[in-house]
Order: sequence, then C-alpha cells, then structure tokens
Amino acid sequence: MTNKNISIFDSTLRDGAQGQGISFSLEDKLKIVRALDDIGVTYIEAGNPGSNPKDMEFFKRIKEVKLNRAKIAAFGSTRRSNIKAEDDKNIKNLLSADTDVVVVFGKSWDFQVTEILKTTLDENLNMISDTIKYLIDKGKEVIFDAEHFFDGYKDNNEYALSTIKVAEKAGASTVVLCDTNGGTLPNEVKDIASEAISNIGGNVGIHCHDDIGMAVANSIVAAQVGINHIQGTFIGMGERCGNANLSAIIPTLKLKMGHEIIDDQNLSKLTSVARFIAEISNITLKDETPYVGNSAFAHKGGMHIDAVCKDSKSYEHIIPESVGNKRRFLISEVSGKSTILSEIQKIFPQISKESKEVQIITDRLKELEYEGYQFEGAEGTVELVMRKIIGKYKPFFKLNHFKVFAEQPSDNGEFTSSVMINVTVDGKEEMNAAEGEGPVNALDKALRKALEVFYPQLKDVRLVDYKVRVLDSESATEAKVRVLIESTDGVENWSTVGVSRDIIQASWIALVDSIEYKLIKDIERKVKTYF
Repeated sequence: MTNKNISIFDSTLRDGAQGQGISFSLEDKLKIVRALDDIGVTYIEAGNPGSNPKDMEFFKRIKEVKLNRAKIAAFGSTRRSNIKAEDDKNIKNLLSADTDVVVVFGKSWDFQVTEILKTTLDENLNMISDTIKYLIDKGKEVIFDAEHFFDGYKDNNEYALSTIKVAEKAGASTVVLCDTNGGTLPNEVKDIASEAISNIGGNVGIHCHDDIGMAVANSIVAAQVGINHIQGTFIGMGERCGNANLSAIIPTLKLKMGHEIIDDQNLSKLTSVARFIAEISNITLKDETPYVGNSAFAHKGGMHIDAVCKDSKSYEHIIPESVGNKRRFLISEVSGKSTILSEIQKIFPQISKESKEVQIITDRLKELEYEGYQFEGAEGTVELVMRKIIGKYKPFFKLNHFKVFAEQPSDNGEFTSSVMINVTVDGKEEMNAAEGEGPVNALDKALRKALEVFYPQLKDVRLVDYKVRVLDSESATEAKVRVLIESTDGVENWSTVGVSRDIIQASWIALVDSIEYKLIKDIERKVKTYF
C-alpha cells in the first residue's frame, strides 16, 4: 500500500542543530527557512522555544517572514508527571512561540517511562493525552512524536501502540513513529509501521536516525507501506550519525515512486538548496552524496563516458538536471579525445572534433599529468588550460612579488606566518599584507585583500578544503607536492590544482587558478543576465 499524499517535515534547525560542530546564528536560521520554503517542504521544525534565548528570538523574527507554503513548528515535550499541562513551564514556552503547529514528543518505550522518566505507564499516557488536548484547546495543530517507538514496540508492542492511540484520540493531526536510536532494520520498519497504520485511522509519520546507515531506506520502506508524513534533515545532519537525509528522500519519492510532493521546478532547486544549507552550516557536502553531491553524476571510465554520450540512461539513473545537478566527465590519464571534446564543448560548443585545439589540449593535459597534476577533481584548472589554448583567456592581475615571513616562537607561543604581496591590475599597483595560520593561509588572505580593491566580489570567496600530496616521497624534503584546493563563493564550489617542489608555489598556482576561475564565471554570468 502506498500513499501519494506525503508531507515533508524538515528538522534541520532543531534536530540538525544537535549535530556535532553545527551552530546556527539567528540569521542562518532565517536564511535556511526561506530556502526550505522555496523548495516546497510542508513543515519546518524551527527549535525548542524553552531551550535558549536564540530560539525565542527566532520565533519573534519569523513572524515577519512571508512564507509560500511551509508551516513553522515549535518543538517540546509532554507535560511533566503529576502536574497540570497549563502549569508546565515547557508547555507555556511552546505557546509563547505563537506558531500554528507544535510538535510534542512523548515516550513510547516502557523502559524509558519507568527508568528514565521515573513515572508509571498510566501516568505517561495521561501526560500525552493531557498535553495534546490542552494545546488543541489553544488552537494549535499538534504533531505527536512517539519517541523510541520501534524499540518500544519490540519490547512491549501493546504499550507502544497504546501511546499512539492515546495521541490520536486526544486530537493529534499526525502521530510519528520515531526510530530514535537509529538501530531498526528495514524489514522491521515495514512490519511495525504496517501494524501501527492498521491501529490508527489518521495520519502516520516516520522519523529515522542513521546509526546503522538505514535512515533513508527505512523512510522509503515506511512510505511503501502507507505512511504519509516523513521527517528528516535536509542533508542528513543531526545528533550522532545524523537523521534521514531529505535531499535523498524527496527525489526518490517523486522520481522513483511517483509521489507529487513538490513540483518539477522546485525539484530542480534541490542541489543548490542542499549546497546552500551545507555552506551555511559550515560543513562540506560529501562528493558522493546521492543526487546532490559533486560526484553523483561523475564519470571517469572511458567506456562509461562513451556510453553516456550515446544514451545517458546507460550509467545514470535519472537526468542530473532534474535535481539541479550536472554531469561531469573526469579528466585523467585514461581520458581520450572524445572525453576532452565533451568538456570543451560545454564551454565552447563551436569547437568540433576536427579542431586542432582538441589534440593540443589533450596533449597538454597529459603532459601536466606526467608532471604530477591530477585533474579529475580540479575542473577549474582544466577549464583554464582549455581557455589558454583556445585563446579565450586574459590574466586578471600580474604578480610583481610576494614575501613570506615566519616566526617561532610568537607572542602566543604558536607558529605564525605573514605575507607581503604586490600586484598590478590595469596598470595600478596594490600592496597588501596579511597574517595567517601558516604561510599558505597568510598568502591566501594577502592575495585576496590586494585583489578585493579591484574585484570586490572576491570578499565572498573562501577555501573550504585544502589537500597536499607528496608525489615522490623518496626525494624527502625535495619531493614534488600536489596541492588541491576547493573554493566557494556561497553559490558554487570549484576545485583547482598546483604542482611544484615548493609547497608555497604549488599552493600559489592553485590559488591563482581559483581566483581567475571565479572572476571568469562572474563575467559570464553577467553576460547571460544582460542577454
């Protein structure tokens, strides 16, 4: 049994914020709300108004934001034992958030009730019922999260079912089965969710954690047996191993199962929204992330590339553009002219396979690979090589000189570095300096400070990854190194590479390519906008 009408409930701002290293500012949360609403999620769980002042301030500010579809939900627990709902501080905080929707969690595992809450099984049922009834009397839509439902069902199925029955009878619009510990298998979810649905007349949802890597699979299995509400976080962030990844669930529901949860236009925003949220969260979205990752539609093997060029379905399960992603052919030592031609034609469609530039570019890339370059993860550098050979490249600045200074020990006892740099742009010299955590960091800062005078848009650029590989370790400190950097401007990510026996020079080569790639793309975007 399947249900075509599934609501998507995003908990990035609440459950996602509990992930290690995640800390949203108030402005971050408002930006994420707009992005989630723009793509068409049904509910946005924005936080616990009783937990911190920042969440309370958020609920005040969000009233000023006009949303197209999404409903904002506040999150909190049932009343405490042996107290009236109207006297419970947590319930008062939920009401003070002044949202139309509130999410209340309660225990569905008898072990949690008796050993953690230290109350009786009957009192826990009263806590669930009283809380939901009271909030409904205050005009709220109440979603009940049955915490630890699957573990509770396996220990005492009768009691676990009684908690969701009580919640439904009290008026909850949706009862949500939570795999709170994230250890349930798909076959167990299928059987237990089916049993829960047969006992509930209304809406049933699922909330999965990813502790055994099954959160997405469990959510999809639940949809197959008839649940009509799925909770998760947009790129799977969350406590411990994270939550069900909505950026994988949403396209699977729509493209593989036929659920019309969002329209095609919104689905095409999926990749940009996922990367936007990753950027705000200050985390690196893994290249291998399904649908939205940088490598989700990347091909390296020659036979695979040839087949995809003939018919994309040979090695792609969907059209990349349907989720806002794009196909990538990875340039490497095994690439032939056809692969490189495909990459050239993305930028210069007028270049044909008979053009002499194709062979020159192919030979040049192979020469550079022989010198130690690796291009499969450095599309920015590949494009610059192509532009230089085709004659569509003009340098944006000239380096006059830079000097690197290192100090040890410094005032704070740490190794510090500073860089002084002198560049020329359109005949105008600019000298600047910066201090950083190591010479490469200082060089990056100094270069961008000098160039921001001429190109203010570089203020938006920052490094998100920096990798160094020693290529010939037997040469010891004289070894060649390859530096691969990934940069972002908050909208797009790109990678560049440099090789040298000097790590600073290798880093400089990659940094220059990164900045020039950014400036070229900005010019092209302006031209497209103009026309």
